[in-house]
Amino acid sequence: MNWLLSLLSPAGDHGRLSILIFHRVAQESDELFPEEMSARKFDKVCRWLSAGFNVLPLDVAARKLSDGSLPSRAVCVTFDDGYADNHDVALPILRRHGLVATFFVSTGFLDGGLMWNDILIEAIRRCSLRELDATGIGGLEDARFQLDSPASRRTAIDYLLASFKYLPLSSRQEAVEAVANRAGAELPSNLMMTTAHVRSLHQAGMQIGAHTVAHPILSLIDTSAALREMAESRQQLEAIVHGSVKLFAYPNGQPDRDYGPRDVSLAQECGYTAAVTTAPGAARRGSSVFELPRFTPWRKSRAGYVMQLARELCAVHS
Repeated sequence: MNWLLSLLSPAGDHGRLSILIFHRVAQESDELFPEEMSARKFDKVCRWLSAGFNVLPLDVAARKLSDGSLPSRAVCVTFDDGYADNHDVALPILRRHGLVATFFVSTGFLDGGLMWNDILIEAIRRCSLRELDATGIGGLEDARFQLDSPASRRTAIDYLLASFKYLPLSSRQEAVEAVANRAGAELPSNLMMTTAHVRSLHQAGMQIGAHTVAHPILSLIDTSAALREMAESRQQLEAIVHGSVKLFAYPNGQPDRDYGPRDVSLAQECGYTAAVTTAPGAARRGSSVFELPRFTPWRKSRAGYVMQLARELCAVHS
């Protein structure tokens, strides 16, 4: 398997960089999201990565990609949003395997905040009603959901997330808060990191990157608002870690849908040295370091995991 990956991801001028995305790492498997990462699964992934890949800090990898000095089988590990379990669960596993990751943090949710999607997810998870009526919220018509099983709750969550995702920022927030009010559930205040968590990750040798303040879809806001989101998140994180923050992740991250050329220019204007997307594939020399692709392989076996990485390496991103 290492031979195959070395062939597809050689060292030097023809090197290719795979960047993996994670969000949460739960201590135990989540019945609503059984496909998501748990501590046991993440430990297995880290073991595979440390045994078969050259895992690099993202800033180092971006420089080596540009100058043609990547090692073979080059991989970076990244986390988005700033969940508390990144610190409490993922960090000890990363350190046990000697790996460095980059954590892209949306600063507006630190110290007790909740992202819009988590307001919705946790409201439905914790709702004691057998049926939730969301009719009229966010323009929905006849939106009634049974909540009598994990599967039915997941159906409601997936439908509402898709329905609200591309609403204007204020309308989206109003919609999820309206759902939470109808659900009547008490929402958690410890889902996201604290400023102390961010500082602890930095002190442990992990990299901290910016992910805006409020996690807006940049293509839906004007230039001044986008610049403010990108600049202020960096400034806030630098004040927390007492150091430089040079890496950025576009929220949602799909090119031409969630961000565009304007936002790439703004990232450079803000002083970032590299930025990541959620476009699939692997980067090669000549790829823009301000639009580095990322993906998340989910296979459960090492062979399956390697084959997913191999497939992404074949879909080289320009």
